[in-house]
Amino acid sequence: MRLAGKTDVVTLKVELDAQYANSVFGINDDNIRVLDNLLDCDIHVRGDRVRLRGPQHEVARAKKVFAELESIARRGHQISPETVRHAVNIVTVEAPQSVTEIMGADIVSRRGKAIRPKTLGQKQYVDAIDNNTIVFGIGPAGSGKTYLAVAKAVQALQLKHVSRIILTRPAVEAGEKLGFLPGTLGEKIDPYLRPLYDALRDMLDPEMIPQLMEAGVIEVAPLAYMRGRTLSDSFVILDEAQNTTPEQMKMFLTRLGFGSKIVVTGDISQVDLPRGQHSGLRVVRGILEGVDDLEFCDLSSGDVVRHQLVGRIVEAYDRWEDRGQRPDRDKRKDTQ
Repeated sequence: MRLAGKTDVVTLKVELDAQYANSVFGINDDNIRVLDNLLDCDIHVRGDRVRLRGPQHEVARAKKVFAELESIARRGHQISPETVRHAVNIVTVEAPQSVTEIMGADIVSRRGKAIRPKTLGQKQYVDAIDNNTIVFGIGPAGSGKTYLAVAKAVQALQLKHVSRIILTRPAVEAGEKLGFLPGTLGEKIDPYLRPLYDALRDMLDPEMIPQLMEAGVIEVAPLAYMRGRTLSDSFVILDEAQNTTPEQMKMFLTRLGFGSKIVVTGDISQVDLPRGQHSGLRVVRGILEGVDDLEFCDLSSGDVVRHQLVGRIVEAYDRWEDRGQRPDRDKRKDTQ
């Protein structure tokens, strides 16, 4: 590793609690190898001690990362290489909250698996849901906007803050029309709602879900089913909102009843509306930004918590589009 000038190089020894050191280091020191790639300093491990050598600011950053990882381990959380990457990102941006506060804030747990925010952007999104009646979560695939919204809905139901969960999506995908698809109406709409079912199964015992749906405690339905209703005492999530028209978005938002919370999620780079139709998610910010008790949260490739390659793919596509190399179909979307 190439270090800074000699006058800038410092050495620091960090001693971890023996009970948590192995958790921090990872299986076969996998976490240390990740840190070696992310931090501009040399890291040497011997027993429970870590020797850091490099530029003073990098050594200070590495020391803080190790302290945060040990704090996470003390709380009983598993530390994976992905956890390490997120911890370094949080420390690097000097977030007002500690890594432990951000990554240790469990929303719901099932069979030992806890669902929690993993990035600063995700924690800000979750906090916005707690503090506002309507929240818009806008970001790329894998940034957790839908998954965390469903987790907050399940939490609200478990805490009896609401009496039901309503999950909805517009049934628009790549130009297909429901009338031309085979099967019953339920069979036609099922593929559009499948991601919401999958999220629920991660947070609730699968055998409970049909019972809760039959009792009306959980409702998963196309957006068209929301028209004419008032949704009270509910946690309502509109997913894939980039595929709503402005009229549909207004219709949905005005369904809000007393004691309810609404979360709208979507990715404005993935509009599948027919040519000539404007995206309700694209225009709603200009209409509603600044309204009290309503917040827009922007998630980015840095908040993607799928395979780390997904984040790099999103960034590469963003750069490609910024150079004006979008296909005609995407250029049309920019006018929407």
